[in-house]
Amino acid sequence: MEQGEYALSEREFARIKARVYSVAGISLSDAKRTLVVSRLSKILRALQLPSFDAYVDYLERGGSAKDGQDFVNALTTNLTRFYREDHHFDHLRDHVKALLAERPRGTRLRIWSAGCSTGQEPYTIGMDLLAAFPELKRWDFKILATDIDTAVLAKAAGGVYPETELNGLSAERARPFERTTGSIRIPANVRELVSFKPLNLIGPWPMKGPFDAIFCRNVAIYFDKPTQGEMFGRFSKMLAPEGFLYIGHSENLGSGGEGFRLVGKTIYQSREKLNKRAA
Repeated sequence: MEQGEYALSEREFARIKARVYSVAGISLSDAKRTLVVSRLSKILRALQLPSFDAYVDYLERGGSAKDGQDFVNALTTNLTRFYREDHHFDHLRDHVKALLAERPRGTRLRIWSAGCSTGQEPYTIGMDLLAAFPELKRWDFKILATDIDTAVLAKAAGGVYPETELNGLSAERARPFERTTGSIRIPANVRELVSFKPLNLIGPWPMKGPFDAIFCRNVAIYFDKPTQGEMFGRFSKMLAPEGFLYIGHSENLGSGGEGFRLVGKTIYQSREKLNKRAA
């Protein structure tokens, strides 16, 4: 079949929306109809299926785990850049500076980048903190980076990006990157800090925490309000008593905000953990 031959009926669109919500918590609006057709048509051609109904039937009745992952990967949106919303990194540096002063040398520091996309966020965290605090090389410092999209995780793990990713960065921030012809690479000491893992945020979370900081920015916008509230409530339980949650500039905690207090622009702390610490 050629490009543009697939038509998406209301019934088919409803089935696709129901499936992606069920497996990934993603709430597709009617405005995403064109995106659905564009992205899933490529898969239908590869599988030689005649319609979107046939594709959903295939997923439900005989599709492999890879087929299911390809469906989710196709419908996720990945927009990110280095030092996005840089006030968060300013705040994180102040937070880590305080932890370095409070904790014995060489102890544990854990940060989680939830919905890490192609890796710019966790690598920014690593580069920025190592530049500010070289002594972290002697700490048990690790960054967990997770995403539901396995394709973007594979790109992130490679740590190689177009040189245009440096556009808009200051000379100081651009300095740590390794340069090749037309490309940049994350230095090895930063890549070694980051572990990239697939994770569905509406499924089980195998890690135990606690995390000194959690970044979950521009992820909740793809979930409905009940899913957002449940996710933020789970984040609260994963934070260290003095830890911070960083969310996107267009997001709010909604019903999940009851467990947090606002401490800065889109920066929160867990009320429960702070109260326990004070007690």
